[in-house]
Amino acid sequence: MSASAIDIDRIGEDVALLDGIRTTRAIRRLRPDPVPRELIRKVCACGTFAPSGGNRQPWLFIAVTEPERRAFVAERYRAAFHAYIEPARRAAQAPDFPEARRRNLRAALHLADHLHEAPVHLFVAGWTRRGEPQLQALFPAIQNILLACRAVGLGASLTTIHRAHGREIDAWLGLPEGCPTCALIPIGWPRGKYGTPPRRSVDACLCFERFDPERGSGSGGRTLA
Repeated sequence: MSASAIDIDRIGEDVALLDGIRTTRAIRRLRPDPVPRELIRKVCACGTFAPSGGNRQPWLFIAVTEPERRAFVAERYRAAFHAYIEPARRAAQAPDFPEARRRNLRAALHLADHLHEAPVHLFVAGWTRRGEPQLQALFPAIQNILLACRAVGLGASLTTIHRAHGREIDAWLGLPEGCPTCALIPIGWPRGKYGTPPRRSVDACLCFERFDPERGSGSGGRTLA
């Protein structure tokens, strides 16, 4: 999409909230076309409306867009990801391996091998409090950004694999002590479409008053999102 054709003020404003929530899925196949800085600013601004204890707003966003800087991130990410995913790759060779999980695996591998092409590497960092990261504020901010990307038509996904080289990357980003990154969100124009991701019924994980042993024991969390 041409930057000159985008109405930054209006884009995404007409997407219904609940529909956006239900159709936001991880988009790991991205086109290399640049994303306007004002659009990056818009989705990050949505992140700032996340709740935080005492309204401390501990978040900090760093958008890496220069090709050589993205290559630095991608080289480290790729090495860490391939080491991490190797057991799943071996498991996927079994004939009875679920096809849905195999598709997710292929998409995650594509992202790792093409991360340098993603036009925006958005790092989310945050000030620690009493020596601990304030993840209870950072991850709602991340979800707001993912929803905002969905609304404006950008593809995005959440990953933390870069943390395998966390200290090196944080220093390379110029972050001070006490403000580590917690996530990397690759952003770009999607190859593919948003849509409702497969999810088990809420009735399989919703209990009232106390835990029901017949619920909440599914396989949730064991596949790539």
